[in-house]
Amino acid sequence: MKISQLGEFGLIEALKKYAPVSKEIIKGIGDDAAVLPFSKNEYLLLTTDMLVEDVHFTRRMPPQAIGHKALACNISDIAAMGGRPTFAVISIGVPKDLSVRFIEDIYKGIQRVAKEFNVSIVGGDTIKTDKIVINVALLGLVEKKNLITRDGARPKDWIFVTGPLGGSFKSGRHLNFTPRLSQARFLVEKFKPNAMMDISDGLAGDLNHILKASKVGASLDLDSIPKNKGVSLSQALNDGEDFELLFTLSPIKARSLMDWQAKQKSFYFYPIGTITANVKEKINAKSFTHF
Repeated sequence: MKISQLGEFGLIEALKKYAPVSKEIIKGIGDDAAVLPFSKNEYLLLTTDMLVEDVHFTRRMPPQAIGHKALACNISDIAAMGGRPTFAVISIGVPKDLSVRFIEDIYKGIQRVAKEFNVSIVGGDTIKTDKIVINVALLGLVEKKNLITRDGARPKDWIFVTGPLGGSFKSGRHLNFTPRLSQARFLVEKFKPNAMMDISDGLAGDLNHILKASKVGASLDLDSIPKNKGVSLSQALNDGEDFELLFTLSPIKARSLMDWQAKQKSFYFYPIGTITANVKEKINAKSFTHF
């Protein structure tokens, strides 16, 4: 079988059997970040993302914006676990004929995001490649009481997203989005979602990850899905690169969140459906995959 037949997530499943995990590990492959033992009150989070030229960005795009995306998408993963980012290493592969200025500008973009979110860049690696490749590995911390994973959704939960979806790559929003760290920290401290992840591969596909991990189904109110201007429902469901948060709350907490939301304007959360007990109720997805 070829990788193109197996698909990205099929490949991940196939490779999991070669990834030994000790009994001390709280969560390994299968969530936005690995969850590792750390202290009496906190877990250590570890995530990594790789960006490749002509897949996640092109050389025609502003290099500082490319750097922004490289670190910001990792911060989004830490946010999805309820945590806060701490330390990162940046590895980059570059063609030998690329200008030094271009790479410096990528790092300026990384630096700006790092300062905004209190991330220290503590190392990395550089190699020669045919196309630009940027890999970030990011550590974070989360209070044990605030950890959120993908596998906690329960029947009757309300499903929410943190913002409008679709058209991110075409519009350029994937290069300048703000990771929803503040929203995530607010949610875990005030309402404690049952499940949460960030939307990188598209709402439909990523919601299916929650459904599979939680062994539940879902029913979406398609008219309630927030869409960016000029975006179709199909694009909102499948485009990806939105980096909004997708989460579920029990009905009681969901109504409390809506009551709170009606009285203030600091954050806005969009209810888009409910979790069901029928595991066969999956969402038809044409989301982005790498193979």
